[in-house]
Amino acid sequence: MAKELQIAHVAELGEGLHRVQTVEEHSQAVARLAAQFCRSFPWSSWSRLAGLWHDIGKCSEDFQQRIRGKPIRVDHSSAGAQHAVKVLHDFGRVLAYCIAGHHAGLPNGASNDDAALTHRLRKTIPDFSTCPASLLEARPLSPPPFLPTPRLPGFSLAFFTRMIYSCLVDADFLDTERFMNPEAAEYRGKHPQLAELDAKLTAHLAALSARSEGPVNRHRATVLQQCLAAAELPPGFFSLTVPTGGGKTLSSLAFALKHALKHDLDRVIYVIPYTSIIEQNAAVFRSAIGDDALLEHHSNFDPRLKEDDDVSNGALRARLATENWDAPLVVTTNVQFFESLFAYRSSRCRKLHNILNSVVILDEAQMLPVHLLRPCMEALRELTLYYRATIVLCTATQPALSASPTFTNGLDGVREIISRPEDLYSALKRVSVSDLGKLPDVELAERLRRHEQVLCIVNTRGHARKLFDLLSGTPGLYHLSANMCPAHRSLKFAEIRAALAADKPCRVVSTQLVEAGVDVDFPVVYRSMAGIDSIAQAAGRCNREGKLSTGTVFTFNPEDQRSEGHVRQTAETAEFVGRHHSDPLSLDAVRAYFHAFYWAKGDYLDHKNILTQLADGKGGDIPFRKVGDQFHLIEDITKPIIIPFDGRARELLQAIRSFEFPPSLSRRLQRYTVAVYQKQFDTLVNAGAVEILHEQFPVLVNTDLYRDDLGLCAEEPTFHRPENLIA
Repeated sequence: MAKELQIAHVAELGEGLHRVQTVEEHSQAVARLAAQFCRSFPWSSWSRLAGLWHDIGKCSEDFQQRIRGKPIRVDHSSAGAQHAVKVLHDFGRVLAYCIAGHHAGLPNGASNDDAALTHRLRKTIPDFSTCPASLLEARPLSPPPFLPTPRLPGFSLAFFTRMIYSCLVDADFLDTERFMNPEAAEYRGKHPQLAELDAKLTAHLAALSARSEGPVNRHRATVLQQCLAAAELPPGFFSLTVPTGGGKTLSSLAFALKHALKHDLDRVIYVIPYTSIIEQNAAVFRSAIGDDALLEHHSNFDPRLKEDDDVSNGALRARLATENWDAPLVVTTNVQFFESLFAYRSSRCRKLHNILNSVVILDEAQMLPVHLLRPCMEALRELTLYYRATIVLCTATQPALSASPTFTNGLDGVREIISRPEDLYSALKRVSVSDLGKLPDVELAERLRRHEQVLCIVNTRGHARKLFDLLSGTPGLYHLSANMCPAHRSLKFAEIRAALAADKPCRVVSTQLVEAGVDVDFPVVYRSMAGIDSIAQAAGRCNREGKLSTGTVFTFNPEDQRSEGHVRQTAETAEFVGRHHSDPLSLDAVRAYFHAFYWAKGDYLDHKNILTQLADGKGGDIPFRKVGDQFHLIEDITKPIIIPFDGRARELLQAIRSFEFPPSLSRRLQRYTVAVYQKQFDTLVNAGAVEILHEQFPVLVNTDLYRDDLGLCAEEPTFHRPENLIA
């Protein structure tokens, strides 16, 4: 290596050969790309400067010795942070957060931690005065895009900082990937355009209409036409209130594509509450517009990085595999979407700039987390006000998020797409609901045996397993739960639909994963008592196509199972509302339910005081890490395990073992994951039943723990016998 070169990256070519990328080459490329990500906004100059300055610390002699092989640790990111504040003063603090955290994550503003920004701005750093002058230039910045409000002065600043950070870290990842792994970089960006997707969906919907008859399909056609008409309206907030079975999945996508084309938006992001049902919506979308347009992103392969990890090939592989949502259609979860908006890690934040100029459909909007509802709503408000996003609240049971005299912090300007939702509900009503009260499991199992075709939905995996065991030997018995990987569930759903179509015995015991977005049609459904929104979803699997005059839905309280926490509260509220409404699924009952359950919660709607913490950051002291660690939609954190379920899964795992590592591999592995709680995950790893590849991909190697009827059975008593602890 020529000593005068200031090297940013070294790519080993084998046999002692290598290529080098200079700091100037890398920084200029990152600056251009970061500005391009937000090119339609005046504040693109902020991202450009973040890109120019993020690696100027690599010009120090210490770092150049480090990258040439000297075993020392070097802080190369504090230099750019200090330079930003020196040149831009208060404005520079926004860039300082982004630059200081472009590997290890956005820091807290002030704390006793050495990683805090206040410490980073004061610390002594290696001399970088040999940095090329072209990287140190400063141009006047446009004002931030937001107007500070007395109510939440710091929230918009924190949100804006994350957007700049997203532009920086994604540009840094992509340019690093282009240099270090050009073969992997070739996999990116090869997606069809939105106009092509719109044309395919239009043709698909026309074909469906041509072969579909009956009143249900006529109402679905009306829903579609109203969605297409509303697509012409300006961006902002919309609601789409359509009963289950009314065709809202494809109609909402039709709205989103037309709306994006009309207003020059970049992509559609479909947000779903449960990981377990993503594959159902994704399959519907693939059948309509093809496979190459769609990105499924739900599992969280999220490597923990050190400050200088960018010089480690192993760390690079892990970093470059994370998702940036660069596809025209993204299907993801509430967890991925909202936790990313409040995250501090680069692997979670790099996608955020791709929410700009997008249509975001919140499917089953009533499933927004109660304990974080207000921060979630403020994030949605921010996206529509300053970042050209359209948000669609899509559900059969609208959670009344609009501003009102009783909910003054609600969303302003929400436009309902359906002209008369009450009339549509009456027209599509196809079930009656009866409550059975307390019901022992043995009696419930006997009732299920008496039905040739029946679906029973319960609240926990354990209860589903118990009922499945009680029904053992019953013809046409199926079990569904998140213990099965998505590819496995897809096969089971195909078997279930075939049995229903052939009028064969079909008795399904499932957790709530079957409720939303799953196209199955049973004459009878049993639902363990839960919230009215959940009961409505369960009812949507009953007489879905209107083949019967009326389907039957039974609710029950399981005598042998005690509900806790959220499930118990929703069930009690549903029972209370049910006593005052003859039809517990009517829109009036739904409004009463959410009023009683949500808006009575008061301060619990921001249980972690996220807004207070961010509001206190108005002086520039933003607790990014503290908020990111607290903002969890699901408090019991789970870990994904990859299941070698079929030949395709085994091929993908072999490719990873062979270091054939394009970013698309991690996407394809999503369909072969099962999430388990941390304690169970640790037990499996310590027992050797799970192997972790490249410090990022946990793989089940003891396949005896995965059953065709139940999926992952790591809690089996036999698992703890010594002979079964060996893979």
